[in-house]
Amino acid sequence: MYQENNDSKWEGKATAELRNITAEQVWPLLKDFCTFDKWVPDLDSEKCHYVEGAYGEPGLVRYCVFTEQSSSALPNDIDKAPTKWCNEKLLSMDPVQRTLSYEMTENNLGFRSYIGKIKVIEIDGGCKIEWSFTCNPVEGMSLEDLRGFKESNLKGMAEGMRKELQDP
Repeated sequence: MYQENNDSKWEGKATAELRNITAEQVWPLLKDFCTFDKWVPDLDSEKCHYVEGAYGEPGLVRYCVFTEQSSSALPNDIDKAPTKWCNEKLLSMDPVQRTLSYEMTENNLGFRSYIGKIKVIEIDGGCKIEWSFTCNPVEGMSLEDLRGFKESNLKGMAEGMRKELQDP
């Protein structure tokens, strides 16, 4: 278990490459801040939606819901474990640099402070998505757990985008 120091911050970055898909193709999928549930595997379907603010502008707030399957539940069982949720506020969006940053505000995930940044970079033969974060330590979670969670989500997100763009 991580021993918290009030001055400490956790930082991490996950990356995923998409071959034969350009940054210009991927960016429109990411810039729609309120439809992340289409791409992030752990978000419940249709559970990432607009709360307030102007679309594409700093201050836009989205609400996201994550439902964890109970370890005793059958795969098709409707009985699910407690729902986790958060509100996230768009801090910046730069369509030229293909970056956006956001802050997790209210939540029941254990985060007291969380800033995320997503960037789409053109590379030879495709593009790369970088998802970085800075946050305060989270009780009951290790930094490596959080990094692994982000890496897993980004890989799933990239796979969903690949399917959408190559197999429409």
